[in-house]
Amino acid sequence: MDIKLQQIMKQIPSMDRLLSLPWVAEYEKRIGRETIKSLITRLLADQREKIKKDPDTAFDADTIAEDARRLIKKRSSPSLAPVVNATGVVIHTNLGRSLLAKEAIDAITAAAGSYCTLEYSLEEGARGHRNDHVEWLLKRLTGAEAALVVNNNAAAVILALTALAKDRESIISRGELVEIGGSFRIPEIMALSGTKMIDVGTTNRTYLKDYENAITDECAVLLKVHPSNYRITGFHSAATREELAALAHSRGLVLMEDLGSGMLIDMSQAGLSGENDPTVAQSLRSGCDIVTFSGDKLLGGPQIGVIAGRKDIIDKLKKHQLLRALRVDKMTLAAFEATLRLYLRGEENAVPTVEMIFRKKEELLPEARRLARKLKALMKKTKVQRYFVDVVPTTDTVGGGSFPQSELPGYAVALSLPELGNSGRLAERLRMSSAHVIAGASDDRVLFHVRTLREKDGERISAALAEILGIGKENCCDA
Repeated sequence: MDIKLQQIMKQIPSMDRLLSLPWVAEYEKRIGRETIKSLITRLLADQREKIKKDPDTAFDADTIAEDARRLIKKRSSPSLAPVVNATGVVIHTNLGRSLLAKEAIDAITAAAGSYCTLEYSLEEGARGHRNDHVEWLLKRLTGAEAALVVNNNAAAVILALTALAKDRESIISRGELVEIGGSFRIPEIMALSGTKMIDVGTTNRTYLKDYENAITDECAVLLKVHPSNYRITGFHSAATREELAALAHSRGLVLMEDLGSGMLIDMSQAGLSGENDPTVAQSLRSGCDIVTFSGDKLLGGPQIGVIAGRKDIIDKLKKHQLLRALRVDKMTLAAFEATLRLYLRGEENAVPTVEMIFRKKEELLPEARRLARKLKALMKKTKVQRYFVDVVPTTDTVGGGSFPQSELPGYAVALSLPELGNSGRLAERLRMSSAHVIAGASDDRVLFHVRTLREKDGERISAALAEILGIGKENCCDA
Protein backbone atom coordinates (compact mmCIF):
# COMPACT_ATOMS: atom_id res chain seq x y z
CA MET A 1 0.00 0.00 0.00
CA ASP A 2 1.53 3.31 -1.03
CA ILE A 3 1.98 6.21 1.36
CA LYS A 4 -0.87 8.27 -0.09
CA LEU A 5 -3.31 5.39 0.31
CA GLN A 6 -2.14 4.79 3.87
CA GLN A 7 -2.77 8.43 4.75
CA ILE A 8 -6.27 8.25 3.29
CA MET A 9 -7.01 5.06 5.21
CA LYS A 10 -6.00 6.72 8.48
CA GLN A 11 -8.82 9.22 8.03
CA ILE A 12 -11.39 6.44 8.39
CA PRO A 13 -12.75 6.58 11.96
CA SER A 14 -11.70 3.71 14.21
CA MET A 15 -14.00 1.12 15.74
CA ASP A 16 -13.43 2.59 19.22
CA ARG A 17 -14.36 6.07 18.03
CA LEU A 18 -17.62 4.87 16.47
CA LEU A 19 -18.53 2.75 19.48
CA SER A 20 -18.07 5.78 21.74
CA LEU A 21 -20.72 7.83 19.94
CA PRO A 22 -23.64 8.66 22.27
CA TRP A 23 -26.36 7.01 20.18
CA VAL A 24 -24.67 3.57 20.29
CA ALA A 25 -25.86 2.79 23.85
CA GLU A 26 -29.52 2.92 22.80
CA TYR A 27 -28.99 0.25 20.15
CA GLU A 28 -26.82 -1.95 22.38
CA LYS A 29 -29.95 -2.63 24.45
CA ARG A 30 -31.72 -3.92 21.34
CA ILE A 31 -29.13 -6.03 19.51
CA GLY A 32 -26.06 -6.20 21.77
CA ARG A 33 -22.59 -4.69 21.54
CA GLU A 34 -21.06 -7.61 19.63
CA THR A 35 -23.66 -7.34 16.88
CA ILE A 36 -23.03 -3.60 16.59
CA LYS A 37 -19.28 -4.25 16.34
CA SER A 38 -19.84 -6.79 13.54
CA LEU A 39 -22.00 -4.32 11.59
CA ILE A 40 -19.43 -1.54 11.94
CA THR A 41 -16.62 -3.93 10.94
CA ARG A 42 -18.45 -4.75 7.71
CA LEU A 43 -19.17 -1.09 7.03
CA LEU A 44 -15.53 -0.07 7.54
CA ALA A 45 -14.33 -2.96 5.38
CA ASP A 46 -16.63 -1.83 2.57
CA GLN A 47 -15.31 1.73 2.89
CA ARG A 48 -11.71 0.51 2.62
CA GLU A 49 -12.54 -1.51 -0.50
CA LYS A 50 -14.08 1.57 -2.11
CA ILE A 51 -10.94 3.59 -1.41
CA LYS A 52 -8.67 0.86 -2.77
CA LYS A 53 -10.63 0.86 -6.01
CA ASP A 54 -10.75 4.66 -6.17
CA PRO A 55 -8.43 6.62 -3.83
CA ASP A 56 -10.30 9.80 -4.75
CA THR A 57 -13.54 8.51 -3.18
CA ALA A 58 -15.05 11.36 -1.18
CA PHE A 59 -15.81 10.64 2.47
CA ASP A 60 -15.45 12.05 5.95
CA ALA A 61 -15.75 10.71 9.49
CA ASP A 62 -19.17 12.25 10.06
CA THR A 63 -20.59 10.64 6.91
CA ILE A 64 -19.27 7.22 7.91
CA ALA A 65 -20.71 7.66 11.42
CA GLU A 66 -24.11 8.55 9.95
CA ASP A 67 -23.96 5.53 7.62
CA ALA A 68 -23.21 3.37 10.65
CA ARG A 69 -26.12 4.85 12.58
CA ARG A 70 -28.56 4.20 9.71
CA LEU A 71 -27.36 0.63 9.30
CA ILE A 72 -27.54 -0.15 13.01
CA LYS A 73 -30.96 1.49 13.31
CA LYS A 74 -32.24 -0.67 10.44
CA ARG A 75 -30.93 -3.86 12.03
CA SER A 76 -32.32 -2.87 15.44
CA SER A 77 -35.94 -2.75 14.25
CA PRO A 78 -38.19 -5.60 13.07
CA SER A 79 -38.13 -5.78 9.28
CA LEU A 80 -41.71 -7.06 9.13
CA ALA A 81 -43.28 -3.73 9.98
CA PRO A 82 -46.95 -2.65 9.91
CA VAL A 83 -47.85 -0.10 7.24
CA VAL A 84 -50.78 2.11 6.30
CA ASN A 85 -52.27 0.84 3.04
CA ALA A 86 -53.60 3.96 1.31
CA THR A 87 -53.29 2.47 -2.19
CA GLY A 88 -56.89 1.37 -2.70
CA VAL A 89 -55.71 -2.18 -3.51
CA VAL A 90 -57.66 -4.42 -1.12
CA ILE A 91 -55.69 -7.66 -1.52
CA HIS A 92 -52.25 -6.11 -1.81
CA THR A 93 -49.80 -8.97 -2.44
CA ASN A 94 -46.74 -6.95 -1.39
CA LEU A 95 -48.40 -5.70 1.79
CA GLY A 96 -49.50 -9.07 3.16
CA ARG A 97 -52.68 -9.71 1.16
CA SER A 98 -55.82 -10.03 3.29
CA LEU A 99 -56.23 -8.64 6.79
CA LEU A 100 -57.59 -11.07 9.33
CA ALA A 101 -60.85 -10.63 11.20
CA LYS A 102 -60.67 -9.95 14.94
CA GLU A 103 -62.00 -13.43 15.62
CA ALA A 104 -59.14 -14.94 13.63
CA ILE A 105 -56.54 -12.83 15.43
CA ASP A 106 -57.98 -13.85 18.80
CA ALA A 107 -57.88 -17.50 17.73
CA ILE A 108 -54.20 -17.22 16.79
CA THR A 109 -53.38 -15.69 20.17
CA ALA A 110 -55.20 -18.47 22.01
CA ALA A 111 -53.54 -21.23 19.99
CA ALA A 112 -50.08 -19.69 20.17
CA GLY A 113 -50.11 -19.04 23.91
CA SER A 114 -51.27 -22.43 25.16
CA TYR A 115 -51.29 -26.12 24.40
CA CYS A 116 -54.21 -27.02 22.16
CA THR A 117 -56.05 -29.90 20.48
CA LEU A 118 -54.04 -29.68 17.23
CA GLU A 119 -53.77 -33.46 16.86
CA TYR A 120 -55.67 -34.66 19.90
CA SER A 121 -59.25 -35.88 20.28
CA LEU A 122 -60.81 -34.90 23.61
CA GLU A 123 -63.64 -37.40 23.06
CA GLU A 124 -61.35 -40.35 22.46
CA GLY A 125 -58.40 -39.24 24.56
CA ALA A 126 -56.14 -40.23 21.68
CA ARG A 127 -54.34 -38.85 18.67
CA GLY A 128 -56.51 -36.83 16.29
CA HIS A 129 -56.02 -35.24 12.88
CA ARG A 130 -55.23 -31.55 12.34
CA ASN A 131 -57.27 -31.44 9.13
CA ASP A 132 -60.45 -32.27 11.08
CA HIS A 133 -60.62 -28.74 12.53
CA VAL A 134 -61.59 -27.24 9.17
CA GLU A 135 -62.69 -30.07 6.89
CA TRP A 136 -66.29 -30.20 8.03
CA LEU A 137 -66.58 -26.42 7.72
CA LEU A 138 -65.23 -26.51 4.16
CA LYS A 139 -67.62 -29.32 3.26
CA ARG A 140 -70.55 -27.33 4.62
CA LEU A 141 -69.56 -24.09 2.87
CA THR A 142 -68.62 -25.56 -0.53
CA GLY A 143 -70.74 -28.67 -0.90
CA ALA A 144 -67.61 -30.80 -1.30
CA GLU A 145 -67.58 -34.44 -0.15
CA ALA A 146 -64.19 -33.90 1.50
CA ALA A 147 -61.46 -31.29 1.86
CA LEU A 148 -57.79 -31.02 2.75
CA VAL A 149 -55.62 -28.03 3.69
CA VAL A 150 -51.92 -27.41 3.04
CA ASN A 151 -49.67 -24.39 3.52
CA ASN A 152 -50.60 -22.51 0.31
CA ASN A 153 -52.33 -22.95 -3.03
CA ALA A 154 -49.12 -23.73 -4.94
CA ALA A 155 -48.63 -26.63 -2.53
CA ALA A 156 -52.22 -27.73 -3.12
CA VAL A 157 -51.64 -27.89 -6.88
CA ILE A 158 -48.34 -29.75 -6.51
CA LEU A 159 -49.78 -32.29 -4.06
CA ALA A 160 -52.84 -32.98 -6.22
CA LEU A 161 -50.90 -33.42 -9.46
CA THR A 162 -48.18 -35.50 -7.78
CA ALA A 163 -50.69 -37.87 -6.19
CA LEU A 164 -52.95 -38.15 -9.24
CA ALA A 165 -50.73 -37.78 -12.30
CA LYS A 166 -47.08 -38.39 -11.50
CA ASP A 167 -45.43 -40.17 -14.48
CA ARG A 168 -48.70 -39.76 -16.38
CA GLU A 169 -50.17 -37.02 -18.56
CA SER A 170 -52.20 -33.93 -17.65
CA ILE A 171 -53.96 -31.96 -20.39
CA ILE A 172 -54.27 -28.18 -20.15
CA SER A 173 -55.31 -25.40 -22.53
CA ARG A 174 -52.40 -23.43 -23.96
CA GLY A 175 -54.28 -20.25 -23.02
CA GLU A 176 -54.05 -21.22 -19.32
CA LEU A 177 -50.27 -21.68 -19.13
CA VAL A 178 -49.95 -18.52 -17.08
CA GLU A 179 -47.33 -17.04 -14.80
CA ILE A 180 -48.51 -15.16 -11.74
CA GLY A 181 -46.67 -13.12 -9.09
CA GLY A 182 -43.41 -14.46 -7.74
CA SER A 183 -42.63 -16.39 -10.95
CA PHE A 184 -45.25 -19.06 -10.24
CA ARG A 185 -45.39 -20.69 -13.67
CA ILE A 186 -47.93 -23.40 -14.36
CA PRO A 187 -45.63 -25.42 -16.69
CA GLU A 188 -42.88 -25.47 -14.06
CA ILE A 189 -45.29 -26.41 -11.27
CA MET A 190 -46.57 -29.29 -13.41
CA ALA A 191 -43.01 -30.42 -14.15
CA LEU A 192 -42.18 -30.30 -10.43
CA SER A 193 -45.11 -32.59 -9.68
CA GLY A 194 -43.82 -35.19 -12.12
CA THR A 195 -46.73 -35.08 -14.53
CA LYS A 196 -46.21 -34.74 -18.26
CA MET A 197 -47.88 -31.57 -19.51
CA ILE A 198 -49.89 -31.83 -22.71
CA ASP A 199 -50.96 -28.37 -23.87
CA VAL A 200 -53.77 -28.18 -26.40
CA GLY A 201 -55.47 -25.55 -28.54
CA THR A 202 -54.10 -22.08 -29.14
CA THR A 203 -53.53 -19.09 -26.88
CA ASN A 204 -56.96 -17.65 -27.54
CA ARG A 205 -59.07 -20.63 -28.62
CA THR A 206 -59.25 -24.12 -27.20
CA TYR A 207 -62.16 -26.38 -28.10
CA LEU A 208 -63.47 -29.53 -26.46
CA LYS A 209 -62.23 -31.58 -29.40
CA ASP A 210 -58.67 -30.39 -28.67
CA TYR A 211 -58.83 -32.09 -25.27
CA GLU A 212 -60.57 -35.14 -26.69
CA ASN A 213 -57.98 -35.66 -29.43
CA ALA A 214 -55.11 -35.41 -26.92
CA ILE A 215 -56.37 -38.11 -24.53
CA THR A 216 -54.24 -41.25 -24.47
CA ASP A 217 -53.98 -44.27 -22.19
CA GLU A 218 -51.33 -42.32 -20.23
CA CYS A 219 -53.65 -39.42 -19.42
CA ALA A 220 -54.83 -38.97 -15.81
CA VAL A 221 -56.05 -35.38 -15.41
CA LEU A 222 -57.78 -32.64 -17.34
CA LEU A 223 -56.53 -29.43 -15.71
CA LYS A 224 -58.26 -26.06 -15.78
CA VAL A 225 -56.38 -23.04 -14.37
CA HIS A 226 -57.63 -19.61 -13.36
CA PRO A 227 -55.84 -16.96 -15.47
CA SER A 228 -55.26 -14.66 -12.47
CA ASN A 229 -54.87 -11.08 -13.77
CA TYR A 230 -54.27 -12.23 -17.36
CA ARG A 231 -57.20 -11.90 -19.75
CA ILE A 232 -57.81 -12.57 -23.45
CA THR A 233 -60.19 -10.21 -25.25
CA GLY A 234 -61.56 -10.38 -28.75
CA PHE A 235 -61.68 -13.75 -30.52
CA HIS A 236 -61.72 -16.19 -27.64
CA SER A 237 -63.19 -19.62 -27.03
CA ALA A 238 -62.86 -22.13 -24.20
CA ALA A 239 -64.59 -25.37 -23.27
CA THR A 240 -67.01 -25.06 -20.35
CA ARG A 241 -66.54 -26.86 -17.07
CA GLU A 242 -69.62 -28.94 -17.78
CA GLU A 243 -68.21 -30.05 -21.15
CA LEU A 244 -64.83 -30.89 -19.65
CA ALA A 245 -66.48 -32.79 -16.79
CA ALA A 246 -68.54 -34.92 -19.17
CA LEU A 247 -65.46 -35.71 -21.25
CA ALA A 248 -63.27 -36.49 -18.23
CA HIS A 249 -65.82 -38.78 -16.63
CA SER A 250 -66.55 -40.63 -19.87
CA ARG A 251 -62.84 -41.49 -20.09
CA GLY A 252 -62.24 -42.22 -16.42
CA LEU A 253 -60.17 -39.06 -15.88
CA VAL A 254 -60.10 -36.47 -13.10
CA LEU A 255 -61.19 -32.90 -13.85
CA MET A 256 -59.17 -30.58 -11.61
CA GLU A 257 -59.56 -26.81 -11.45
CA ASP A 258 -57.11 -24.42 -9.85
CA LEU A 259 -59.25 -21.42 -8.92
CA GLY A 260 -56.34 -19.45 -7.47
CA SER A 261 -58.36 -17.20 -5.20
CA GLY A 262 -61.19 -19.04 -3.51
CA MET A 263 -64.60 -17.40 -3.19
CA LEU A 264 -67.24 -18.73 -0.85
CA ILE A 265 -69.81 -16.03 -1.65
CA ASP A 266 -71.13 -14.35 -4.79
CA MET A 267 -69.28 -11.06 -5.35
CA SER A 268 -71.61 -9.75 -8.06
CA GLN A 269 -73.43 -7.45 -5.61
CA ALA A 270 -70.13 -5.60 -5.18
CA GLY A 271 -70.06 -5.03 -8.93
CA LEU A 272 -67.66 -7.91 -9.53
CA SER A 273 -68.52 -10.65 -11.97
CA GLY A 274 -66.94 -12.84 -14.59
CA GLU A 275 -67.21 -16.32 -16.06
CA ASN A 276 -63.65 -17.02 -14.94
CA ASP A 277 -64.47 -16.24 -11.32
CA PRO A 278 -66.94 -18.82 -9.96
CA THR A 279 -67.35 -19.60 -6.28
CA VAL A 280 -65.85 -22.88 -5.09
CA ALA A 281 -69.34 -24.35 -4.82
CA GLN A 282 -70.19 -23.32 -8.39
CA SER A 283 -67.03 -24.94 -9.71
CA LEU A 284 -67.83 -28.21 -7.93
CA ARG A 285 -71.46 -28.15 -9.07
CA SER A 286 -70.24 -27.69 -12.64
CA GLY A 287 -68.63 -31.12 -12.45
CA CYS A 288 -65.07 -30.49 -11.27
CA ASP A 289 -63.81 -33.45 -9.25
CA ILE A 290 -61.41 -31.40 -7.15
CA VAL A 291 -60.81 -27.67 -6.80
CA THR A 292 -57.71 -25.99 -5.37
CA PHE A 293 -57.77 -22.43 -4.01
CA SER A 294 -56.16 -19.94 -1.62
CA GLY A 295 -57.62 -18.95 1.70
CA ASP A 296 -55.71 -15.67 2.01
CA LYS A 297 -57.12 -13.73 -0.95
CA LEU A 298 -60.83 -13.22 -1.60
CA LEU A 299 -61.75 -15.59 1.20
CA GLY A 300 -59.97 -13.24 3.61
CA GLY A 301 -58.20 -15.76 5.82
CA PRO A 302 -54.56 -16.68 6.53
CA GLN A 303 -52.17 -18.06 3.93
CA ILE A 304 -53.43 -21.57 3.30
CA GLY A 305 -54.20 -23.83 0.36
CA VAL A 306 -57.37 -25.90 0.07
CA ILE A 307 -58.22 -28.97 -2.00
CA ALA A 308 -61.95 -29.71 -2.02
CA GLY A 309 -63.98 -32.25 -3.92
CA ARG A 310 -64.59 -36.00 -4.25
CA LYS A 311 -63.95 -38.03 -1.11
CA ASP A 312 -62.11 -40.88 -2.85
CA ILE A 313 -59.63 -38.41 -4.37
CA ILE A 314 -59.13 -36.42 -1.15
CA ASP A 315 -58.57 -39.67 0.77
CA LYS A 316 -55.80 -40.55 -1.67
CA LEU A 317 -54.16 -37.15 -1.13
CA LYS A 318 -54.37 -37.54 2.65
CA LYS A 319 -52.25 -40.70 2.44
CA HIS A 320 -49.54 -39.19 0.24
CA GLN A 321 -46.09 -38.80 1.82
CA LEU A 322 -45.71 -35.27 0.45
CA LEU A 323 -48.52 -34.03 2.70
CA ARG A 324 -46.30 -34.01 5.80
CA ALA A 325 -43.95 -31.50 4.16
CA LEU A 326 -46.90 -29.25 3.30
CA ARG A 327 -48.98 -29.45 6.46
CA VAL A 328 -50.39 -26.39 8.22
CA ASP A 329 -49.33 -25.09 11.64
CA LYS A 330 -51.68 -24.55 14.58
CA MET A 331 -51.85 -20.74 14.29
CA THR A 332 -52.87 -20.90 10.63
CA LEU A 333 -55.48 -23.55 11.33
CA ALA A 334 -56.90 -21.52 14.22
CA ALA A 335 -57.19 -18.40 12.05
CA PHE A 336 -58.72 -20.31 9.15
CA GLU A 337 -61.28 -22.07 11.33
CA ALA A 338 -62.32 -18.76 12.88
CA THR A 339 -62.66 -17.18 9.42
CA LEU A 340 -64.75 -20.08 8.10
CA ARG A 341 -67.04 -19.88 11.13
CA LEU A 342 -67.82 -16.26 10.27
CA TYR A 343 -69.01 -17.42 6.84
CA LEU A 344 -70.96 -20.25 8.44
CA ARG A 345 -72.84 -17.73 10.62
CA GLY A 346 -73.48 -15.43 7.68
CA GLU A 347 -71.15 -12.82 9.20
CA GLU A 348 -68.70 -12.64 6.31
CA ASN A 349 -68.83 -8.84 6.42
CA ALA A 350 -66.71 -9.13 9.59
CA VAL A 351 -63.90 -10.35 7.32
CA PRO A 352 -61.96 -7.16 6.44
CA THR A 353 -61.37 -8.16 2.80
CA VAL A 354 -65.05 -8.76 2.20
CA GLU A 355 -66.03 -5.60 4.08
CA MET A 356 -63.67 -3.42 2.04
CA ILE A 357 -64.74 -4.91 -1.30
CA PHE A 358 -68.44 -4.40 -0.59
CA ARG A 359 -68.13 -0.81 0.64
CA LYS A 360 -70.17 1.55 -1.52
CA LYS A 361 -68.76 4.75 -2.97
CA GLU A 362 -71.32 6.77 -1.01
CA GLU A 363 -70.04 5.31 2.27
CA LEU A 364 -66.48 6.35 1.49
CA LEU A 365 -67.21 10.01 0.77
CA PRO A 366 -67.80 11.13 4.41
CA GLU A 367 -64.59 9.40 5.48
CA ALA A 368 -62.63 11.11 2.72
CA ARG A 369 -64.04 14.49 3.74
CA ARG A 370 -63.09 13.91 7.40
CA LEU A 371 -59.54 13.02 6.45
CA ALA A 372 -59.30 16.07 4.17
CA ARG A 373 -60.43 18.36 7.01
CA LYS A 374 -57.86 16.78 9.32
CA LEU A 375 -55.03 17.34 6.84
CA LYS A 376 -56.08 20.93 6.09
CA ALA A 377 -56.12 21.72 9.82
CA LEU A 378 -52.68 20.19 10.11
CA MET A 379 -51.33 22.30 7.25
CA LYS A 380 -52.46 25.46 9.00
CA LYS A 381 -50.17 24.60 11.93
CA THR A 382 -47.14 24.51 9.67
CA LYS A 383 -45.05 27.09 7.84
CA VAL A 384 -45.94 25.57 4.49
CA GLN A 385 -47.15 28.35 2.19
CA ARG A 386 -48.42 26.26 -0.70
CA TYR A 387 -50.38 23.04 -0.39
CA PHE A 388 -53.29 21.28 -2.05
CA VAL A 389 -55.75 19.08 -0.17
CA ASP A 390 -58.97 17.90 -1.74
CA VAL A 391 -61.33 14.93 -2.05
CA VAL A 392 -61.24 13.32 -5.49
CA PRO A 393 -63.13 10.40 -7.03
CA THR A 394 -60.88 7.47 -7.77
CA THR A 395 -60.82 3.82 -8.78
CA ASP A 396 -59.89 1.10 -6.33
CA THR A 397 -59.08 -2.52 -7.20
CA VAL A 398 -59.52 -5.95 -5.62
CA GLY A 399 -55.93 -7.05 -6.25
CA GLY A 400 -54.36 -10.46 -5.75
CA GLY A 401 -55.07 -11.41 -9.37
CA SER A 402 -58.83 -11.31 -8.72
CA PHE A 403 -61.30 -9.53 -11.00
CA PRO A 404 -58.61 -7.60 -12.92
CA GLN A 405 -61.17 -6.11 -15.30
CA SER A 406 -63.49 -4.88 -12.55
CA GLU A 407 -63.18 -1.56 -10.77
CA LEU A 408 -64.34 -0.40 -7.37
CA PRO A 409 -65.41 3.27 -7.52
CA GLY A 410 -64.21 5.15 -4.48
CA TYR A 411 -62.72 8.36 -3.11
CA ALA A 412 -59.27 9.51 -2.11
CA VAL A 413 -57.76 12.55 -0.48
CA ALA A 414 -55.27 14.21 -2.82
CA LEU A 415 -52.30 16.02 -1.29
CA SER A 416 -49.66 18.17 -2.91
CA LEU A 417 -46.79 19.91 -1.08
CA PRO A 418 -44.64 21.63 -3.75
CA GLU A 419 -42.18 22.91 -1.16
CA LEU A 420 -41.26 19.29 -0.35
CA GLY A 421 -40.79 18.26 -3.97
CA ASN A 422 -42.89 16.26 -6.41
CA SER A 423 -45.35 13.49 -5.53
CA GLY A 424 -42.66 10.82 -5.81
CA ARG A 425 -40.51 12.53 -3.21
CA LEU A 426 -43.47 13.05 -0.87
CA ALA A 427 -44.56 9.42 -1.29
CA GLU A 428 -41.04 8.31 -0.40
CA ARG A 429 -40.96 10.41 2.76
CA LEU A 430 -44.38 9.08 3.80
CA ARG A 431 -43.16 5.55 3.17
CA MET A 432 -40.02 6.09 5.26
CA SER A 433 -41.83 7.83 8.12
CA SER A 434 -42.37 5.98 11.39
CA ALA A 435 -45.97 5.25 10.30
CA HIS A 436 -44.84 3.80 6.92
CA VAL A 437 -47.70 5.21 4.85
CA ILE A 438 -47.94 3.58 1.41
CA ALA A 439 -49.94 5.90 -0.84
CA GLY A 440 -51.01 6.14 -4.45
CA ALA A 441 -50.15 9.01 -6.80
CA SER A 442 -51.74 10.80 -9.75
CA ASP A 443 -51.22 14.16 -11.48
CA ASP A 444 -48.22 14.91 -9.25
CA ARG A 445 -50.35 14.50 -6.14
CA VAL A 446 -50.22 11.82 -3.46
CA LEU A 447 -53.52 9.98 -3.05
CA PHE A 448 -54.82 8.46 0.18
CA HIS A 449 -57.51 5.97 -0.92
CA VAL A 450 -59.93 5.68 1.97
CA ARG A 451 -61.30 2.22 1.04
CA THR A 452 -58.21 0.47 2.40
CA LEU A 453 -57.68 2.73 5.43
CA ARG A 454 -58.40 1.05 8.74
CA GLU A 455 -59.32 2.49 12.13
CA LYS A 456 -56.87 5.19 13.26
CA ASP A 457 -55.06 5.20 9.91
CA GLY A 458 -56.15 8.81 9.44
CA GLU A 459 -54.29 9.68 12.64
CA ARG A 460 -51.25 7.76 11.42
CA ILE A 461 -51.24 9.70 8.16
CA SER A 462 -51.45 12.97 10.10
CA ALA A 463 -48.63 11.86 12.40
CA ALA A 464 -46.47 10.95 9.39
CA LEU A 465 -47.01 14.37 7.84
CA ALA A 466 -46.32 16.11 11.15
CA GLU A 467 -43.06 14.16 11.39
CA ILE A 468 -42.10 15.12 7.83
CA LEU A 469 -42.96 18.78 8.43
CA GLY A 470 -41.19 18.82 11.78
CA ILE A 471 -44.07 20.10 13.90
CA GLY A 472 -44.27 17.24 16.40
CA LYS A 473 -46.78 14.43 16.79
CA GLU A 474 -48.67 16.31 19.51
CA ASN A 475 -49.88 18.80 16.90
CA CYS A 476 -51.56 16.28 14.62
CA CYS A 477 -53.93 14.11 16.61
CA ASP A 478 -56.40 16.91 17.44
CA ALA A 479 -56.38 18.24 13.87
